[in-house]
Amino acid sequence: MVSTVATLQTAESASPTRKAERLVSLDVYRGLTIMGMILVTDPGTYTAVYWPLLHATWNGWTPTDMIFPSFLFISGVAMTLSFAARAARGETRSQLAGHLFRRAALLIVMGLVLNGFPFFHLHSLRIPGILQRIALCYLGGGLLYLACGRKPIRTRASILAAAMLAIFAGYWALLKFFPVPGFGPGRLDSIGNLGAYIDRAIFGINHLWVYGLTPGYGVTYDPEGLLSTLPALTLLLAGILVGEWLRTKSPPVRKALAILAVGIVLLLAGRLLDPFLPINKRILTTTFALFSIGFSMIAFSVCYWIVDMRRWHWWTTPALIFGTNAIFAFVLSTVITSLFDVIRVGSERLTLHAWGYSHLFLPWLSPVHASLAYALVMVGLNLAIVSVLYRKRIFLRI
Repeated sequence: MVSTVATLQTAESASPTRKAERLVSLDVYRGLTIMGMILVTDPGTYTAVYWPLLHATWNGWTPTDMIFPSFLFISGVAMTLSFAARAARGETRSQLAGHLFRRAALLIVMGLVLNGFPFFHLHSLRIPGILQRIALCYLGGGLLYLACGRKPIRTRASILAAAMLAIFAGYWALLKFFPVPGFGPGRLDSIGNLGAYIDRAIFGINHLWVYGLTPGYGVTYDPEGLLSTLPALTLLLAGILVGEWLRTKSPPVRKALAILAVGIVLLLAGRLLDPFLPINKRILTTTFALFSIGFSMIAFSVCYWIVDMRRWHWWTTPALIFGTNAIFAFVLSTVITSLFDVIRVGSERLTLHAWGYSHLFLPWLSPVHASLAYALVMVGLNLAIVSVLYRKRIFLRI
């Protein structure tokens, strides 16, 4: 999973007025999410994986489910700081809007290319995807932010918060009360929920996620579908609000504590409301959005305190390598994973993935440890390649 949240680079994370205020923690948090994404998408085998490295089967959550929300949250924080820097350099709102449209279009194209790689069977090309969702959230959130950009900061924050509340309530109402044709209202399973119905009607099952299965029915849903992109947008808007708060003149300690406190409140709210609407990443329920926003705020506040306030940087280099070239790292990891799953080697004609797991790790480790070791090596492989750019101070942007 990427992020393109992760696409905003180090230079864009800087304060528009003082380079000393550059948020190293933003690059570090972004890099940690990239590392987590590679780790959970590249086990030696999915039949032997520690539970924190797996997605929840349906309702509930695991640490893995928090990776993609973190990308969107980071994207919102970085957007705020980036736009402030661009405006300080003299860019107009129309120029910033043009940037939004160009970037969103490029992300969608990249997402479709990665979905089709390496065979590009158009009749079964998955149309939704991670980069596509990030593009839509980036565009929608960015345009809303620009629309209220000249208003006082409290007014901007109020408008964005009101938009989030409207999305929370509206999406909740749609899931609970809209009569889905053929299924009725309130269905939150993998075939009868409103989002799945809309995606099947618009894209057709041939163009949805091949693992979005309902037993006995085949492919029925896509976790990055159209309707659930609405609550996903709230993650980016939450990041924008945090970015606005970070740009104020409040003391760093107050900033960190406020982000932490609000994060705890939102996380608890999502958990307490779970009996009324289950926490579910695959249809991104309102409770999941609340819970994951809270998680992201807590994680970021801790990272901000450690990296930017305490300046404990000794451990951050691997995260910075990924975080400052995140779009390249995401594309690279996707390409490597895809190739390792199709290239066949040896007399057994195993895929490179299966051969590496069974021959390099399984002979001397238990299955679950061999699976984890393979994933860690894949993280290391990607890190080694991306570090070449980092050493040369090359930071790719779109």
